[in-house]
Amino acid sequence: MRLAIALASTALLATACGDTEPRQNLPRPPAPITLTAAVHDDRIQVSPTVTGAGPIVLIVSNQTGKPQRITFETDELGGRTGGNTVSTAIIAPRGTGRLSIDARSGNYSVHTRDRTIRAARVTVGPPRKSSQNQLLLP
Repeated sequence: MRLAIALASTALLATACGDTEPRQNLPRPPAPITLTAAVHDDRIQVSPTVTGAGPIVLIVSNQTGKPQRITFETDELGGRTGGNTVSTAIIAPRGTGRLSIDARSGNYSVHTRDRTIRAARVTVGPPRKSSQNQLLLP
């Protein structure tokens, strides 16, 4: 009898621990956008070079004969870099790599450690629209 009362009171207490306030329905972030990049012996090409703020996936093709590590980072005025930064793992010659970043508005530099390869510039504008009502997203 005592066991039955203890179990019943435990069940009642467990159901009384819920939140009484309605859940806030926040919009989803924008759907990720894919940018492509190619590393050549003398420069990096990125397409497109202008996008809105939000999740970005950069697919990189290393067209050089040397392994490369690509860095996508904030390019502040005066050419200084830093802040929002992500790098790929080392990409083998003639191989591909990938990086993901949640980019904020601003100018970005896509570069390697090899300073003989000219960096690409990417401009990230205002935030893209929410993907709240988009179906079948990856």
